[in-house]
Formats: sequence, structure tokens, C-alpha cells
Amino acid sequence: MSTVSVVTLARGRPGHLRNVLIGLERQTQPPAEFIVAVMQDAPYDLPETSFPVRQILVPGAELPLATARNRGVAAASGETIVFLDVDCIPSPDLVADYARGLSELDGLLMGEVLHLPEHATSGDWTCEGFNGIAEKHSDRRGPPKAGIEICTDYRCFWSLSFAMRRATFLAIGGFDERYRGYGGEDTDFGKILDRQGIPIAWIKGALSYHQYHRHHMPPVHHLDSVVRNAELFEAKWGYRTMGHWLYAFKIMGLIDDTPDRPIRILRRPDADDFALTGQQGHQPYNNAASVIRHLEAQACAAGPAAGTASEPVTA
Repeated sequence: MSTVSVVTLARGRPGHLRNVLIGLERQTQPPAEFIVAVMQDAPYDLPETSFPVRQILVPGAELPLATARNRGVAAASGETIVFLDVDCIPSPDLVADYARGLSELDGLLMGEVLHLPEHATSGDWTCEGFNGIAEKHSDRRGPPKAGIEICTDYRCFWSLSFAMRRATFLAIGGFDERYRGYGGEDTDFGKILDRQGIPIAWIKGALSYHQYHRHHMPPVHHLDSVVRNAELFEAKWGYRTMGHWLYAFKIMGLIDDTPDRPIRILRRPDADDFALTGQQGHQPYNNAASVIRHLEAQACAAGPAAGTASEPVTA
């Protein structure tokens, strides 16, 4: 049985982090350690656990997601690394499922993620209690019926919950730390794996529950970093990533993303933009595709004079 280090990136959300710890305490295969890459000035006040917990400060005014993942792995001792976002509660078999899967396939494994409604973790909670209220994201495919299924499109990599052998992660150099702020660093990592012939796959099991928190999709609150990171990706690979977000920003009138020219930010998001893209209390998640459909319907109703882009939309 391989040793497993769990790495979480965190800024704020102390309640979410404590729920992750509770989930790790209930694992059928306990982690060898829990490493928190802390993207804020001070470490968290965390309860005692049955496994070692280490907090590593990763400075950076913008979210240093790529750097934080790399620092977490560098500090880890486990043969297997499980990456969990701070808002993802692991089901009891998550660590064991990932360890078993990576004993069969040397690559990147993605477990299932279900989304919880608001207040689902208020008071005492159990993963069994999430049955019937947690929802699958409509724009993400589910796990295979059994075992492991290879993914043939690196763009499907979603960094909420995934696992790799530590040696493999280090051999490819980890995440590109030039990506700063939100967006693009995970797609770039998937592209690196694809170029090097390292498989990306879904695994049955390794379930986690995404805790509710209000956010915006498309992420207008991260407009600057999405634009900057899309241009970095284009300089590196020859084309832009996050195309569905850029398309949404374009039809909202936030940017001009004319091909073969730098992306221009035309205006800052206003209250209407935040209201349109904001997650509502009754939604376990929100998505860019529904916002795009709404915007396209508005433009269609307004007639040709409104002028919308004709780029196909991918969710």
C-alpha cells in the first residue's frame, strides 16, 4: 500500500478547511500527512488530528495556485499525492481509491465531484447525509461505471480533485509558475501531460463533495488574470485557452479578443455583470454555459444590430 500525502491550497475559508480535515479523519486509509499550502499571511488555527499536518506559507498578492501546488508536492513525503481544493470534502474511500488507482496506472487520475447546496455542512454532517442532496455538475462528465477510463482530451482536466504519483509529478516539472491568479494553469498542466504521453483518466470512486460558496461564472471577478493567463497560454502553445470564458466576456462587452492581437479589456465588470454571473442561494453550482445561453438569447431578441460573435460555445 503506497503512502499518500494530501495537498490542499487555501486562502480564507477556514470552515471549509476544517471540514476537509474531518473528512480526512474518517478515511478508510488514513493519509500519511496533510499539507496545506497557505496563500495568505498567517497559518490557520487547526484542531489536532491523528495524522501530521503541515502548513506552508506561499506568498503572493494574486492567487499563486501553480506555485502553491508545486510547493506542496516539494514538501510531501508520500509516494502518492492527492490534490484537494479547500472546498472539497473527501468521502471515506477517497484516499484508498486514489492509491489503488495509481497502483494500476501511472498518470493523473480524476475522481468524482458532487456539489452541495447551501447549509449542507451546517452543524454535524456525514458524507452519507449528502446522498440525495449533492448534485453532479451538468457540464462535467461523470465517472466510468467501474475502474479507470482514459480521457483523450486534456482540456477535461479539472483540478478540484486529482492524484498523481509524486515521482511522475516531479519528473515533468510540476505546474508552470508563470501563471498567476485564477485560470489556465490547470489546462496548461493537462497540455504538458498530453505532450509527454502521460495519461489523464477518470476513476470510479475517489468521490469528494464540493462545499457551497458564492462565486461567479464566468469568473468576471478574475477578468484580469483570465486575460493574462490566456495570453500566456497562447504564447506557449500557439492558441488561447479558456475560450468559453473569453467568449462570454466578449459578448458581455468586457473584452475585444480579436485573433492575432492582444486581448483588450474594454471596461470593468459592473453591478449588472456581477448579478448576471453570481451564484444564487438555491444553486449548488453555476456555470458559464447557462450565462452564455442567456446572453445569446438576449442578443438574438435585440436583432442583428446588437451584433454577437459567432464562435461556437463549449461548456
